[in-house]
Amino acid sequence: MSGQDNYLGLDTYSTSGDDNLQSMIVGTVMRKIKSRTWKKQRYFKLQEDCMTIWYKSKKAGNAHSTFSVSEVETVREGHQSEVLLSIADEFPPDRCFTLVFRGRRGNLDLVADSADEAQSWIKGMRKLIENLENMDESEKLDQWICEWFKKADKNNDGRMNFREIRVLLKMMNVDMNEHHAHRLFMTADKSQSGTLEDDEFVLFYKMLTQREDVLRVFQDYSGDGQKLSLRDLEEFLRDEQLEDVDGVQQLAMELIERYEPSDTAKMLKAMSIDGFLMYLASAEGSIFHPRQQSLYQDMTKPLNHYFISSSHNTYLMEDQLRGHSSVEGYIRALKRGCRCVEVDCWDGPNGEPIVYHGHTFTSKILFKDVVNALRNYAFKVSEYPVILSTENHCGVEQQRVMAQHLNTILGDKLLKSTLDGKIPVSFPSPEELKGKILLKGKKIGGLEESLNGLVEPEDSLTGEVSDEDEAADIDEDSLHSNSLRRMKSKQRLSKELSDCVVYCKSVHFSSFKHSRIHSKFYEISSFTESKARKHLREAGAEFVHHNARQLTRVYPSGLRTDSSNFNPQEMWNTGTQIVALNFQTAGVEMDLNDGLFSQNGRCGYVLKPDFMRMSERRFDPEVPHNREGYRPLSLCIQVISGQQLPKVNIKESSVVDPFVRVEIHGVPLDQAKQETRYIDNNGFNPVWYDTLRFTIHAPELALVRFVVEDYDKASRNDFVGQYTLPFSCIQQGYRHIHLLSKDGTSIPPASLFVHVRITNLVRAEH
Repeated sequence: MSGQDNYLGLDTYSTSGDDNLQSMIVGTVMRKIKSRTWKKQRYFKLQEDCMTIWYKSKKAGNAHSTFSVSEVETVREGHQSEVLLSIADEFPPDRCFTLVFRGRRGNLDLVADSADEAQSWIKGMRKLIENLENMDESEKLDQWICEWFKKADKNNDGRMNFREIRVLLKMMNVDMNEHHAHRLFMTADKSQSGTLEDDEFVLFYKMLTQREDVLRVFQDYSGDGQKLSLRDLEEFLRDEQLEDVDGVQQLAMELIERYEPSDTAKMLKAMSIDGFLMYLASAEGSIFHPRQQSLYQDMTKPLNHYFISSSHNTYLMEDQLRGHSSVEGYIRALKRGCRCVEVDCWDGPNGEPIVYHGHTFTSKILFKDVVNALRNYAFKVSEYPVILSTENHCGVEQQRVMAQHLNTILGDKLLKSTLDGKIPVSFPSPEELKGKILLKGKKIGGLEESLNGLVEPEDSLTGEVSDEDEAADIDEDSLHSNSLRRMKSKQRLSKELSDCVVYCKSVHFSSFKHSRIHSKFYEISSFTESKARKHLREAGAEFVHHNARQLTRVYPSGLRTDSSNFNPQEMWNTGTQIVALNFQTAGVEMDLNDGLFSQNGRCGYVLKPDFMRMSERRFDPEVPHNREGYRPLSLCIQVISGQQLPKVNIKESSVVDPFVRVEIHGVPLDQAKQETRYIDNNGFNPVWYDTLRFTIHAPELALVRFVVEDYDKASRNDFVGQYTLPFSCIQQGYRHIHLLSKDGTSIPPASLFVHVRITNLVRAEH
């Protein structure tokens, strides 16, 4: 299959001369480790495609497993996982490594027989991951075609007969009638051998994926129906894509240079249909404006002027009752751009504080291991500050140990005093706090006293040390029983731990009026979701006003023992900055969180709209039209087509019946959803041309979620893919939407093709 290897971009993976890849292809016996007691030998090898890792038990039998290199996010060397740390005394670090997968899949911990073998796999895997990340769209597509070829080529002879092609079409989500499929097969079989090989299969695939929808747009703007001249392309960019008129000629030249595969067309300053399709499938042709994907917001405003990506019970990997606690929870959240993580601290054995969900059967981890993870991972994806939210149930002795760990492990990363040593009147900005970890917790006295040296070492705060005892909130949410009334123990607070709290002093909330008169800017209150909803119902504008001055944290109800989430949009509508979600639980709530924070360089901070930051402005999310500068918009989305949607049913004969739902999440008046019709038996290239219209009253707060589901009249529809983005980041015109899995990871080349128009609505009198 040498011709195919060349065509399908596999020369990128030339293994000749790369000893690491060569030895991975030969294969290696390694130990797969799941715990101190579960250590089993497995034979691992890289398949010839340089894309798939194959492994099986050393015992006889044919059972084997595979995973794609594209599923691996990173490789950690040495004892860098809890599992490998637990066997550190048994195997030296130079033989150990961890493959970390994308999404929520567990790590793969491996021990090689020698340090050299471990290095071969570590370096080889890193090279393969780097190659993948550097691929452009067309190479990714070629790669995808190649993977399908291998799946369908059952007897591995590098060619496919018509029967194998029929099986392949079903696997690819295409339900095509036999006659049409055979006609395509015969046309592609140039050698008339009755089989397709190499380039013939590529030709078959190209005929199969002919994009009539894109061709239609192309021909609308092409003067001669064959190509887009520079002027044709400029007209398309100006009239359809609504690109900036002044820079449109320059942009057209750049796009031809970047995406046109034909040198002849380039010389003519023209774009062929292939170049046009490449542009539309690229980041520039995506629905998300590339400029807003990078860091584009002003990061010099006070900290409380930003929405902050926040996690609840970060240590839990599963549910809240019996779930597994792990340092991995912190690493995953921080790598997703989370900037506020939570610890639940309790007195542990040997004088070491432990972290777990108190009064439950969740497993326990050491506080110092969490602090170490913070030191190592806090600023890998974002340099902006991380808030460590503590729920502290420790006695004074172990509180001192906590303070000691924070100081010795974090060193200069821990913020220990105000930035300039003076008494501030408002928060510093994320820009000023770059690289700093802020402790949120109880504090003896206020900032003023500690700066003036008024707190004596023997002083200790008597009162509830805990920020909020979440177990006690179950009664508020449902039971109203006296037996559970507030499990508040009168614990004392150590001065050492108190001194670690600077800008985030946890206080009990009395009322908005009380806060307005008495509260300091650095005092932060936490509410359960039900408490927050009550405040929103009774005093929405007051809530927004409060959040213009102070930080607020909202966390899930104690009844959510399954680690489910509440809708964060409701809380963002009040200007609440720290909306803490269970990051381990996939679903619409985490899609919204990922959607909001996918902008601004994924740095975990998003600037709130100005009407939520000004204390003199009054904004009530229930009546968005009553604000100054109210300008409603109309959003019109034509859902044109879908491409290569993934199968949801494992059965080979099953093909999806896809439909698209567009959801608007925002202020209550904007909450809306509309659907296209469903298309029978076609997940490969369904075509809709259905138009959906929405009115948006508070565009600055709105998120748009595109969901594809498999229609089922007898039972619940199956999820196929989704994509969520802020309304303010939408690019208009003809755009592709690159779908994500339930886990928020990409599923190339699955996409939707849409046309978007946003127009001003004439304000109706209310």
